[in-house]
Amino acid sequence: MLTAYTSDEIRTAERALMALLPEGTLMRRAATALAVACVEALPRVYGSRVVLLVGSGDNGGDALYAGALLARRGARVDAVLAGKRVHEDGLAELTRAGGRRLGLSQGTSDPAVRALVDRADVLVDGLVGIGGTGALREPYAGLARLAAGAPGVVVAVDVPSGVDASTGEVEGDAVTAHLTVTFGAAKAGLLIDPGASRVGALRVAGIGLGPYLPEPGVVALTGPDVAGRLPRPGAESNKYRRGVIGVVAGSDRFTGAAVLAVAGAVRAGAGLVRFAGAAEPVRQVRARWPEAVTAVVSPGEDVKDVGRVQAWVVGPGMGTDDDAHALAASALAAGVPALVDADGLTLAARDRSLLRRAAPTLITPHTGELGRLLGVPADEIEARRLYYARRAAAELGVTVLLKGSTTLVAEEGGPVRVNLTGTPWLATGGTGDVLAGIAGAYLAGGLSALDAASCAAYVHGLAGRAAAGGPGGGEAPIAALDIARELPGAIRSLVAGG
Repeated sequence: MLTAYTSDEIRTAERALMALLPEGTLMRRAATALAVACVEALPRVYGSRVVLLVGSGDNGGDALYAGALLARRGARVDAVLAGKRVHEDGLAELTRAGGRRLGLSQGTSDPAVRALVDRADVLVDGLVGIGGTGALREPYAGLARLAAGAPGVVVAVDVPSGVDASTGEVEGDAVTAHLTVTFGAAKAGLLIDPGASRVGALRVAGIGLGPYLPEPGVVALTGPDVAGRLPRPGAESNKYRRGVIGVVAGSDRFTGAAVLAVAGAVRAGAGLVRFAGAAEPVRQVRARWPEAVTAVVSPGEDVKDVGRVQAWVVGPGMGTDDDAHALAASALAAGVPALVDADGLTLAARDRSLLRRAAPTLITPHTGELGRLLGVPADEIEARRLYYARRAAAELGVTVLLKGSTTLVAEEGGPVRVNLTGTPWLATGGTGDVLAGIAGAYLAGGLSALDAASCAAYVHGLAGRAAAGGPGGGEAPIAALDIARELPGAIRSLVAGG
């Protein structure tokens, strides 16, 4: 499991460790790790051009010491001193190693600065450290803009400047790195968008903080973590013991949502899927997924005749009229875990009592849906994803899976889980319906709402990558059903690797 921390938690751990070590030890450890990363980013060190963007804080010191190590190996290293202060010992070390310094007397428009940035093989961002919050000020903001056009490899020291290390929030200009070398442990903001999209590849360099770190507020499950949590049939399993999931989805207008939600449940390994909906969605589910047991629910009817289930999925494409409300209410009145998605969330935004349940409740909103539930604009939620995921969990009394470029799973009183799988190609219609079916199957299989959501997001992301052609190059557009088709293979590879 990857654990991540706020900047305050990291600083407290650093102080505890520094009290036991000679002065400067941690900075030199960090600088060595940074220099190694820069070496690996270069085709060769001797004769290469390295430019350091140096701020006033310890990140600037890390960059200067790393620059000295690179200069001793034959790199041409130039330090652009952007802060009002500079780490004097680090600068002296760089100078002794043959590195050069350049001030910003003419600001970021200085042709000499632009020329250095344009010719750099590696550009090291040591402007602002983990304590930086809010928008970058000049000249840092101008240097961040210069870095955006740099042809070389941009390496961020600890955190890309302009990214809030604790939350991932970005206000104004920020550095976009190809590689971020962070020290001691991951910072929460490096895993959560919009900041995560600025990180590039993330490398966590150990400097000895482990024994001094607290319980994390943000974590990310790895493959073995997920593999160990997935429901698996035993020798005595039958379809009922493996989990019976009820799905209320689809309408005459949105028939596909029913097919896709059932697809996710079937392919994720539910023991039995019971589907309830209007006549046309039932017909299509029967044609596509004959394994599902279906029941036509006419307007005004409820789910009492559908049969016993161990978890409900309520909402994808079901509509938002009075009949849909009554049907959703009948399913959510059952004393079993429930997942509420899509139209079910629109109904809940109008009537929060739908979410007041004794049994576990998982909601799976995108930012717009969560915005309606909380009365907050979607773009505000997008900008502060961690804050609003936590707020929704506490305010609504549910487990929240906030979908988007970074999927977060939040539950009051515990660490927020960040999902690290997926591909931008998942941003297409119907993928959320498949995700709802997967998570519902895991709820019916006995997982907690937190584990069901986290594992479903991870597996959904793996299947999306496989459908798109895998990580890296060669990816192609996908459709939602492609994800369902890839689920068994994704789960097989996960279990084999775990």
